[in-house]
Amino acid sequence: MTAPDRGTQPRTAPPPAAPPRIAQPGPGTSGGVLTLLLTSVAFFMVTLDALVVVTALPSIHRDLGGGISTLQWTVSAYTIAFGAGILTAAALGDRLGRKRVFAAGLALFTAASAACALAPNTTALITFRAFQGMGAAVVMPLGLTLLTSAFPPERRGAVVGIWGGVAGLAVACGPLVGGAVTEGLKWHWIFWINVPVGVLAVAGAWLCLPESRGPQNRLDIPALILISGGVGVLIWGLVQGSQAGWASAQGLTGLILGPVLIVLFLLWEARAADPMIPLGIFRSATFSSAVSTLFLMSAAIYSAVFLTSQFFQFALGYSPLGTGLRFLPWTATLLLIAPGAGALSDRTGARALVVPGLLMQGAGLAWIVAYASHHAGYGGYVAPFIIAGTGISMALPCVTTAGLNAVSPALLGKASGALNTLQQFGAVFGIAIVTAVFNTHGSLTGPAAVASGYRPALAVAAGLSVLGAVTAIGIRRAARTDTAGPSQQGQARLEEEMTALEAD
Repeated sequence: MTAPDRGTQPRTAPPPAAPPRIAQPGPGTSGGVLTLLLTSVAFFMVTLDALVVVTALPSIHRDLGGGISTLQWTVSAYTIAFGAGILTAAALGDRLGRKRVFAAGLALFTAASAACALAPNTTALITFRAFQGMGAAVVMPLGLTLLTSAFPPERRGAVVGIWGGVAGLAVACGPLVGGAVTEGLKWHWIFWINVPVGVLAVAGAWLCLPESRGPQNRLDIPALILISGGVGVLIWGLVQGSQAGWASAQGLTGLILGPVLIVLFLLWEARAADPMIPLGIFRSATFSSAVSTLFLMSAAIYSAVFLTSQFFQFALGYSPLGTGLRFLPWTATLLLIAPGAGALSDRTGARALVVPGLLMQGAGLAWIVAYASHHAGYGGYVAPFIIAGTGISMALPCVTTAGLNAVSPALLGKASGALNTLQQFGAVFGIAIVTAVFNTHGSLTGPAAVASGYRPALAVAAGLSVLGAVTAIGIRRAARTDTAGPSQQGQARLEEEMTALEAD
């Protein structure tokens, strides 16, 4: 290489600029603590509202009328809107700003809660519950993305464990709050209590959370329509099939049209220049295993809680509030164990906790199947409740963390949306399947008939938990080099190019 003259400078092309970094709070700072606090409060509200309505349904029926199937849509409308909107919310957050969309979702949830409290009839209540579900669909995935973005991968297990513990508190409090508020005040107040908390949460999110975005790709409108419609119609078909029969026109329509729309979504995404969900993330064995495990785990736990609530009230004669209190050995374990399990998974890897945890849940549920009858005393349920609760508390935060750690930081929003969508879909799927089994073997006509349907249906829930343990075997511990984001990779390439220039 010829040396340049003294009075001249070598002419070299300017180095390529590294991709811009997204501003995030530093780990261990007050910004991270505030993010954890605000996202946990929001998650508590949306999780609580998935369960709090169930114990208030008799009072709503007395005030607004309507049959049982109509009133059940106050639960189903929330879940369908929740599951169908998650991926759309994640995509909008990546493009428009996660804090901005998160605050808007909180505002929608809060306003819809006030509208539910003021609903004059069941049609209005169901409509406003759907709007609540839309707000929840924004809050859950974007809250999780904001939270995981605020901490490095080696600390995500601990903070997601705390976040999961908050969900456990909401699960434990849902039946208690619904029963206590309905008996002490009126059913309207199960919605009014969201309003002041929601207003404060919106203000805190807007003022304190840092803004972040995902890749600034073109918004994929056809994909939004296909996935929202497909998931919504399929969940609607599952709900209708479990209520009106699997051969009913409504059930068949949803069960056929929903998968067709989802297949069209996958075909579209495979050809799209800027896909809403890069299908390549499913090439990761860990991410695919985490998604499958979360689906089956959610199906198992939600169906088991649903069945046991009916069994305790219709077969054993407990009140809604009494049922919630008796659930505490089962549900309170999430609050006590999930934070520690999440932190432990940072050191051991998720699989070491998820596989035995789901096997413990399956064993606890199988124990209840063997014990349950319409004349068995409550004391015999305590030990299997604790075993099942400990197992799910070990697994829940670890599965989510493993899935998120399997993708690059730029894809956290889309990965979070996929994980949460499958979690909601699994819940509805599990309840629909066990309800069909219950109706085949029993009925609500008397305690013995309820017990006859409860045992085989709960056995299905136990089997779903064991299947979840099998799929969790594919979860691998992420190598530390896998956590490098696009900015780090770009900087590494820049340094290599500069080194090559200097060598020349």
